[in-house]
Amino acid sequence: MGSGSEGEGAPLLFETKEAKWKNAYRLFSISMFIGISMIWVYRINHIPLNVQERWVWILLFLSELWFGFYWVITQSVRWNQVYRSTFRDRLSHRYKDKLPSVDIFVCTADPTIEPPMMVINTVLSVMAYNYPTEKLSVYLSDDGGSDLTFYALLEASEFSKHWIPFCKNFSIEPRSPAAYFSTNPDSFVDVEGLSSIKKLYEEMKDRIETAVRLGQIPEEIRPKHKGFSEWTSVLSRRDHPTILQVLIDGRNPHAVDIDGGTLPTLVYLSREKRPIHHHNFKAGAMNALIRVSSKITNGEIILNVDCDMYSNNPESVRDALCFFMDERNGHEIAFVQFPQTFDNLSKNDIYGGSFHMIKEVELPGLDGCGGAPYIGTGCFHRREALCGRKYGEEFDFEYEESVPNRVQEGATELEETAKILADCTFEEGTQWGKEMGLKYGCAVEDVITGLAIHCRGWKSVYFNPTRKGFLGIAPTTLGQTLVQHKRWSEGDFQIVLSKHGPLSYGVGRMKLGHQMAYCIYCFWAVNCFATLYYSVLPSLYLLKGISLFPRITSPWFLPFAYVIITEILSSIGEFLYYGSTLQCWWNEQRIWMYKRTTSYLFGFIDTILNLFGFANSGFDITAKVTDQDVSKRYEKDIMEFGNSSPMFIILATLAMLNLYCLFWGLERMIMDAKISIFESLFLQVLLCGFLVLINLPIYDGLFFRKDNGSLPTSVKVKSIILALSACFLMLYY
Repeated sequence: MGSGSEGEGAPLLFETKEAKWKNAYRLFSISMFIGISMIWVYRINHIPLNVQERWVWILLFLSELWFGFYWVITQSVRWNQVYRSTFRDRLSHRYKDKLPSVDIFVCTADPTIEPPMMVINTVLSVMAYNYPTEKLSVYLSDDGGSDLTFYALLEASEFSKHWIPFCKNFSIEPRSPAAYFSTNPDSFVDVEGLSSIKKLYEEMKDRIETAVRLGQIPEEIRPKHKGFSEWTSVLSRRDHPTILQVLIDGRNPHAVDIDGGTLPTLVYLSREKRPIHHHNFKAGAMNALIRVSSKITNGEIILNVDCDMYSNNPESVRDALCFFMDERNGHEIAFVQFPQTFDNLSKNDIYGGSFHMIKEVELPGLDGCGGAPYIGTGCFHRREALCGRKYGEEFDFEYEESVPNRVQEGATELEETAKILADCTFEEGTQWGKEMGLKYGCAVEDVITGLAIHCRGWKSVYFNPTRKGFLGIAPTTLGQTLVQHKRWSEGDFQIVLSKHGPLSYGVGRMKLGHQMAYCIYCFWAVNCFATLYYSVLPSLYLLKGISLFPRITSPWFLPFAYVIITEILSSIGEFLYYGSTLQCWWNEQRIWMYKRTTSYLFGFIDTILNLFGFANSGFDITAKVTDQDVSKRYEKDIMEFGNSSPMFIILATLAMLNLYCLFWGLERMIMDAKISIFESLFLQVLLCGFLVLINLPIYDGLFFRKDNGSLPTSVKVKSIILALSACFLMLYY
């Protein structure tokens, strides 16, 4: 991508603004650090003489030391937040027909939990971008190797001939048919042909869903496309050769829509899988796509999108190019990351799925530190940076000479020669998964890949436009939420322990603030121990009437009060300032506690076991289909449990333990009727009461609800026994 004709003096294609109140926040954070430091001083100067209490005190100090250290790390993303805006009109005026080609990767892995209809709605939404169609190519990677997904894509290729011109002629938004037709009919544009296009979509949907329900392709369809013959050699989803089909060849003059316009290239790929070869999950699928696409279209820019994240903004490609093609700063940008946004959040965001503070505060802060992380979807990449090039160095693909030139081949020949690039053995003896493409061996292959790109000298951009670029499906049960965060925390912790960690590989390659910002997520899992300790021991010692905090009348109470009150108020202030609500903030605190005591704990344990060879990390796909009753409860902000997961046993046990400790502790205080006892135990009562309030949905699920989403009897029995046992041990030990 060369410079525009106006050269270095041309107006910028994007603008960067710093956050308001930056200096005021810095003063606040300094005062907070002083308060935290005074808490540390108090712990050091007031160690009890009693041996048992001394160890509890020291462990409490270590927990507070960790909380303070982690708080310092989080400040790295709050000291220099930046917000970006683009000038698409300048891009269009300056480059006109010189825009680069763009390859779009959509990944799916299982037709059962990622329904084909959902997948093709995402595909259709990106095929309909406001971008020259001859420069747009869409690749669907189907790691499920399903002929049902292939059939759905084949149907979508025919429907796209009607859908793409319809969208562009009438400026339809959003461009996912399912999303568009599910909107309020009153918001539909009054256009000719709306009823006919909707009828075509419903007919296609009916054919696909019927095939999925029956589990087979209609027999009359199979002879109509040669691609179905590929499944004769498929033994299972984990044992089959490469299946590659160019469904729409953008070079073919006959590949046109109903208005005669060129259609985007559309390719189906299911890479080879064999039981004796590790397939490296999504990272392996992405690397196969990178190689295959280099043979077929070789777009300079790559967009990767999860199959459940449809395009909500038809201008997203041009927005991203404003960063890549800016004459002054674009050459140093490796990728442009859009936020992960969801359109199915409940009214009060019961599972914290909006990632409100991450999107509005942390990612802009990472952008200001040196670059936002790559978060796996909604990300535009510069191909050469993704393939291993270091910033400022010459680069050449190692596999270009091993395949014939595309120009000399037709679609069928092209398919056969490109297949070898997706074979299981192709990567042997190469740098794929190491220095090229997405990295292997980590549950969050996206984050570690982005980190490696930053360490090679590139920068990245976080772009959060008013009209969101992509919308997806958030988890609708607590179990799904906790499993998802378990995988993320496990993968992030793997990064910090690997040779590519921000505190090891990043030294000398990244700014200190950027390293610290990455550590916010890499240390997620470690937070479990301090949080569990603070959730259990102060409550148990309240039960016993032993104080672990200063009296209200003591001067040492002030730093505790200052840190607690100002942290709560600043957190609420951030939520409200960025357009959220107080109820959403409270739900976020609840999920924060649940994640730290379960997801992060299991993520930490699994990482350590994997490090010593006792467990193998897997890739857990979050289900995208939901039971109707579950959906109704989700819409009403009723928390969904429904099974006896070990995570639920931990949550229920902690909830019951704090309930016992609060009421028995208060009873002892009332019976003693001494003001001095209340003064010395006030902070423990406050902490225990907070934990009880946080756990109100747990109590509801244990004792009051009768629906299928309540906690099972087995969880109730186990949690009551475990919590009572801990209390009696504390009282009589």
